[in-house]
Amino acid sequence: MTTYPADVPTQLPTTFATNQDLDPAQLRQAFGIFPSGVVAVAAEVAGSYVGLAASSFTSVSLDPPLVSFSVANTSKTWPDLRRASHLGVTVLADHHGSVARQLAGRVDQRFDGLDLTVTSEGAVTLDEGLATFDTTIYRELEAGDHTIVLLRLHAVQHVDHSLPLVFHRSKFGLQRPS
Repeated sequence: MTTYPADVPTQLPTTFATNQDLDPAQLRQAFGIFPSGVVAVAAEVAGSYVGLAASSFTSVSLDPPLVSFSVANTSKTWPDLRRASHLGVTVLADHHGSVARQLAGRVDQRFDGLDLTVTSEGAVTLDEGLATFDTTIYRELEAGDHTIVLLRLHAVQHVDHSLPLVFHRSKFGLQRPS
């Protein structure tokens, strides 16, 4: 028999909030408790570099090799980026907070000062990433106010063993609750 300290509840609440009680601000706060890594997704499209930062990246399958990320349906970047034949994905390191902010900033300055590699298929990766992937779009799934993008891997390079950039409680790095 398992025993718990007196201050640890042993039962779940008997009721949860209904869908009508789900406030978007409370959801964002609750979702932010779970830390996630941050990636850059980028490509060369019509002679220009196009990209974004995503904190919803995850591995999906080994056979076939798939990963995913989510993008807001309101994204002005995704319609251009999805036209690329190949997408580069770069896992950002813990010192890349300013890079992630830059990739979420002004479109015409997203790649200023960054060292990049561009494949012959147009996938763009950041040279200082922890790992890089050459991918193609496998499938897009509508999911509420976001689209889940499944990417098929064609090449991977694991370059660095530093710590990853973590997005937690709407900030970069792990945050203790205040």
